[in-house]
Amino acid sequence: MPENSSQRTERVRWISSVCQRLVAQAGRIGSAPTDSTERALQKRLIVSLSLGLLPLTFLWSVIYFAAGAPLSAAIPGLYTIIAPINTAVFAWTRNLVVYRFIQLLMFLILPWLLMMSLGGFKDSSVVIIWAALCPLAALLLEDLRQTVFWIVGFVFLLMSAILQPHLVPVGLPETFVTWFFVLNVGAVIAIAFALLYYFVAQRNFFQERSEMLLLNILPKEISEALKAKQQPIAAQYQDTSILFADVVEFTPMAATMTPMRLVDLLNEVFQCFDDLVEKYDLEKIKTIGDCYMVAAGVPRSCPDHAGVIVNLALDMRAAVTERKFGDRKLVFRIGINSGPVVAGVIGRKKFIYDLWGDAVNIASRMESQGQSQSIQITGNTFRLLKDEFVCEAKGTIKVKGGDQLEVWHVLGRKAAQALQHWSMSEIGSDAEVAPVEQHVRSSLNNRSQDRSLVRSQKGFLFLKTGRFWV
Repeated sequence: MPENSSQRTERVRWISSVCQRLVAQAGRIGSAPTDSTERALQKRLIVSLSLGLLPLTFLWSVIYFAAGAPLSAAIPGLYTIIAPINTAVFAWTRNLVVYRFIQLLMFLILPWLLMMSLGGFKDSSVVIIWAALCPLAALLLEDLRQTVFWIVGFVFLLMSAILQPHLVPVGLPETFVTWFFVLNVGAVIAIAFALLYYFVAQRNFFQERSEMLLLNILPKEISEALKAKQQPIAAQYQDTSILFADVVEFTPMAATMTPMRLVDLLNEVFQCFDDLVEKYDLEKIKTIGDCYMVAAGVPRSCPDHAGVIVNLALDMRAAVTERKFGDRKLVFRIGINSGPVVAGVIGRKKFIYDLWGDAVNIASRMESQGQSQSIQITGNTFRLLKDEFVCEAKGTIKVKGGDQLEVWHVLGRKAAQALQHWSMSEIGSDAEVAPVEQHVRSSLNNRSQDRSLVRSQKGFLFLKTGRFWV
């Protein structure tokens, strides 16, 4: 018994696999590389339906001929001949409009002619029901205005049932008429269900792919808001931090590389950064050439926005230090600032989620006026994270507009914060620890207190003050 069940399961899988391959082959007929996803789906549907009916029309033709109704047998036989020819012409011309019209017209007219030849609605075993595939297919393949034409035609042909008393029946046996009634109704229902199932499945697939692409462009909250209302979306965020990262000496390096190699290199770098951004659940805003922009606190609030984005910056610096990209060793500058921003989407086309405000401009200046391998932050950011990170004051710099700003360089995490961070993420690199160790050692050299510095096997720094290690 289990073997029979297993065999049936394997048989069903084999049949499903064969059907999928046949549909895939049919979908290539008349297709063009420039087809949109919707047009490609329309072509696949009409070709699959048209060719899928061929075994049934051939079978119906043979049965009617064997039952002594040669005229009636010729009608489904006519479809069996015309449909492949029309499909072959479509594969050559790729003219969907003409192919679709001819097929829908045959779906509508041929069942009606078969009904008339068999003697009417009842004596034909309700064969007119096959004409229902015409408006159903039109609903899936054409716009509503064109579909109305086919619906009206179907209703008009149904009304011809009033001519039944004036038609001469072929004289098929009652049992034959009854069984064909079951076959006609059952086959049309099965085909309609399969057609709708395939259409909905394909639509869902394309919808999910579109959603995925949209979420790669816009934050989920913003994409949902845009679906609800087609108007500019913007909001004020008071507690945010913005990061800019840029390749040092990018222009001279780009001049020595082919465009494709340059794009591949940037793609490799940005994919590495994307993984880190996803790890911290931050929002990648955009890339501008070799510049990478990230924000914390938008569009989702983040109480520790400064700490999280500095952790990201440290991981980015460590990742760039420890590996090569495109067989090249890269050096980055990173600038960070914290403050209020306006974030949102404006315009009607080619949406992009962007940030505006002085906090953004200053973050960009922190990066552009920073040093190689440095993480330069403003006083706004320093005040939010000074208890968690080792920072070194770098005096003031003049930014665009004439303002003088105090800046700091983030050297690494303090021991307690590093222990918590590394115990959670199981990372810790010499690239991050070395500047902290150097900074602390230089500070200790100028002091005479009983302090010592050690490094654990995992790379943690421990500073001894009297009897205590921190």
